[in-house]
Amino acid sequence: MKKHIYLCLLAVLMLPSCTNDFFELDPADKVVIDKVFQTADDYNLAVVACYAKLQSQVNFYTECCEYRSDNLYLSAPTSGTQDRYDIDQFAEVPSNGILDDYWANFNNNVYRCNMVLDRIDGASFDESLKKQYKGEALFVRALNYFNMYRVWGGVPVARQVLNVSEALQTRRATDEEMYNYIAGDLKSIIDENMLPASYSGDDIGRATSGAAMALLGKVYLTFHKWQEAADVLSQLRGKYELLKPVQDVFDVENKMNREIIFAVRFNKEVENEGHGYWFSTTNLTDNTNQSEALVNCYEANDARKALITYVQAANNVCLMPKFMDTRSTTYNVVGNDQILLRYADVLLMYAEALNELHYDASSSSVALECLNDVRTRSGIEALDASDVPDKASFRKAILDERQREFPYEGHRWFDLVRMGYAQEVMGIQDYQLLFPIPQNEMEKIGNTDILWQNPGYEGAN
Repeated sequence: MKKHIYLCLLAVLMLPSCTNDFFELDPADKVVIDKVFQTADDYNLAVVACYAKLQSQVNFYTECCEYRSDNLYLSAPTSGTQDRYDIDQFAEVPSNGILDDYWANFNNNVYRCNMVLDRIDGASFDESLKKQYKGEALFVRALNYFNMYRVWGGVPVARQVLNVSEALQTRRATDEEMYNYIAGDLKSIIDENMLPASYSGDDIGRATSGAAMALLGKVYLTFHKWQEAADVLSQLRGKYELLKPVQDVFDVENKMNREIIFAVRFNKEVENEGHGYWFSTTNLTDNTNQSEALVNCYEANDARKALITYVQAANNVCLMPKFMDTRSTTYNVVGNDQILLRYADVLLMYAEALNELHYDASSSSVALECLNDVRTRSGIEALDASDVPDKASFRKAILDERQREFPYEGHRWFDLVRMGYAQEVMGIQDYQLLFPIPQNEMEKIGNTDILWQNPGYEGAN
């Protein structure tokens, strides 16, 4: 995928009306696309543009998940961080700029996917390749709508490219509709064998059948479809592996290793494909914004704590080993990937689904085995039935393990919400499980029968 994704700028230029706003797209009948979407190469570039947009969403997992949770905090706003501070403090309002930007970003990514999906069935090139490109676009679209659902609940859903009039009349979907849309797309990928199990060469990093199954498992858990989650996640057990030692998972010299199922790719040696240091400080005494809850959640001898403990790196920069890299001498950027799905996540999700279906902490418990596989990989002792004597304590053990395993990977807030702990851990009201719908979008629609504000945020601005 390397040489393909580096053509993303060209791909974006080839996609007409790829604005950042769902409600400011040119009408489809004004877009000249007949000479753009013709060959397999044309569609490859269009699919790469779908992946490329994911690069601009990396901060979402920090701002709307890590800072929203008990992992990171801001003690006070500084210049340029007011919106992030408000999200951290559960004081955000509909005019929050971060939320406005992500609404537009996600919808623009959906638009790119729909540009592919609307036309690819009528294209004339290899059918198996066509099926793959369609599956990739469906996967990226499902990922975007899943993130939107986890932030706002039901949102307006575009299953095809819409003109302005159509977009303004598209109402918010219900929870059931969102489930059917997201899970339906991912299930189609799997049932119709759209995506390969793996790639080689430059295509490594594209969405695979395993990525679709892992994401579908997470969708099922979010909607509390325990049996469906267990069924799909069970099929991934043994298809990937837990790397040892755990720090090898994040080694920039070993990207897309056997634990990584899907990641947002970067490359520091290609112009415009790298990024700046993530979570860097200039001094080991600086405030890292790590909460006491995160720092103190690790048991003795847990190798994962060292991954988020700052150390002195090159160029007078302090970094966490989890995000360690050296700058490119050519472009002065680094190239860590943003990991979205990995095998440790699959094992803990599978344990969660099994526990919700039927509590079992016996010596033959598959759920306990999956949980302990993740624990012992990092050097801490396995749990037994005395540690998790009932379903509730088993659920809490999984939640705690997920906090130790995935800090900075964008899981914690969504874990707290999905597993029912957000109100207790964060001390919030029920309505704050969702974020406010951006005020800009409310004003564009101007009809609360189509786009209405989430409860608790009415009247705020």
